[in-house]
Amino acid sequence: MHRVVVLALDGVIPFELSLAARIFGAAGDRYEVITCTLDGAPVRTHADYSIAVEHGAGVLATADTVVIPAAEWFGDVRQPADLPAALVEALSTVRPGTRVVSICLAASVLAALGLLDGRPATTHWAHAEDFRRRFPAVAVAPEVLFVDDGDVLTSAGAAAGIDLILHLIRRDHGSEVANQVARRCVVPPWRDGGQAQYIERPVPAPSSSGTAEARQWALARLHEPLQLDDLAAQAQMSRRTFTRRFREEVGMSPGQWLIAQRVELARHLLESSDLPVDRVAERAGFGTAASLRQHLHAVCGVSPHTYRRTFSGAVGAGRP
Repeated sequence: MHRVVVLALDGVIPFELSLAARIFGAAGDRYEVITCTLDGAPVRTHADYSIAVEHGAGVLATADTVVIPAAEWFGDVRQPADLPAALVEALSTVRPGTRVVSICLAASVLAALGLLDGRPATTHWAHAEDFRRRFPAVAVAPEVLFVDDGDVLTSAGAAAGIDLILHLIRRDHGSEVANQVARRCVVPPWRDGGQAQYIERPVPAPSSSGTAEARQWALARLHEPLQLDDLAAQAQMSRRTFTRRFREEVGMSPGQWLIAQRVELARHLLESSDLPVDRVAERAGFGTAASLRQHLHAVCGVSPHTYRRTFSGAVGAGRP
């Protein structure tokens, strides 16, 4: 069983602390989630209460995934000397190859220890510029929900931690399991890491129109050769207005969104059906197996056949 160890530090924000146990826990017996503090003693939270745990930092050495939730004081961290010596020592016991996950401001802990040097990472948008100044060696992606860089993963504020944990479940066990977990937790099953954070920007001028209906229309027709003009016509907007409104509402261009939805549909079909790859490509709107291969590799780093082999056992469907 995959062991997830959550490290609760002094001043931890309760919402972020609860995410791993709630979301991984909804995946049944696929994960064991345990929470520890540096010394096994209770720690105060950022709210008006403390929490008691059953484990000390020794369990970090047994983890397959380590999750560090945010605490407000992380925003002042710049170097290892700003971290408690016990924390530095505890994290040094994490085995090589263990996945390390930060939620929100906890990226500062990883950055101060040099774990993010030369790597992409994100944090809460309101702290992104300060984070960039404090850690110039990190390739900060300030607008995305989360960044998966293999064994080190970082998420933006609060609910983006849910998206990252669902992403990990999807990575481990496929979309069918991740979607089941999302339904149990009553959260959106998939928001791509590249989707924009809800960054504070000037509010667009009020309008009775939007792009939601056009998106729903497109989702029912992903197998068709949809063009920007088709979507704009459904929204009764010009191409220029539709593109602007779409980016304001979704955080990406219509073309990027269409590709993302088609990749997700293709992943679902590869996992849950025995359709040949060329038929999956047609059903997902890519037209050819070569096009599907290109786009799936860009997102997942593998071919359709490899993806199917990886996840067919988890969902009991598909063939090499």
